[in-house]
Amino acid sequence: MSEFANLADAFASRELWRIIALSLAVSLSASAAAAVFGLPLGAVLAIWRFPGRSILIVAANALLGLPPVVVGLALYLLLSRSGPLGRLGLLFTPTAMAIAQTVLALPIVTALAHRAAEERWRDYGDALMDLGASRWRAVPALIAMARAAMLTAVLAGFGRTVSEVGAIIIVGGNIASYTRTMTTAIVLETSMGNLPLALGLGLLLIGLTTMICAAAFVLTGRGN
Repeated sequence: MSEFANLADAFASRELWRIIALSLAVSLSASAAAAVFGLPLGAVLAIWRFPGRSILIVAANALLGLPPVVVGLALYLLLSRSGPLGRLGLLFTPTAMAIAQTVLALPIVTALAHRAAEERWRDYGDALMDLGASRWRAVPALIAMARAAMLTAVLAGFGRTVSEVGAIIIVGGNIASYTRTMTTAIVLETSMGNLPLALGLGLLLIGLTTMICAAAFVLTGRGN
């Protein structure tokens, strides 16, 4: 009973809600950044033919399983005091965590957006050109036409960011009241043997992720 009392106390603490707020802020900002760059890039890869295009497509798909700890290590070396970007002072900050999550989500969003845009371009590309649209103007048109698939791409990226642990521990440091997220808190509490709190955080993370994804589908009309 004492363990569940501790769980109730934890969920009533301000620290926990700071952790939840930081988790959502970092993951949503990283997902938004991945969408801003990944959706147009996927559409461009579907429309244009240029040297190196095939390499970019293969790279986007090959990096779908990019190891998070490798991303974290690479960013750590870049952002550390002795690294080329050390003067920015980003290491062990929420910004560094958001960058790491963006790097992990970007290939997912790009690859899925490319597949959706390529299908629409194959079906409607000639019609768009006949209507006088340039290739640049066709990019937002394809994204809008394939909005359901594009939403799936963004949500897949969000799923990668919100569940991330390895990279953000390396570049964020899991600092209490500053860079501790729900996933890193789960790792910490599990290592300390506080399984009820770790389980509670896990269930809360699943619930929040499910609600956000469901709301996105409903707001875009997929829930009808």
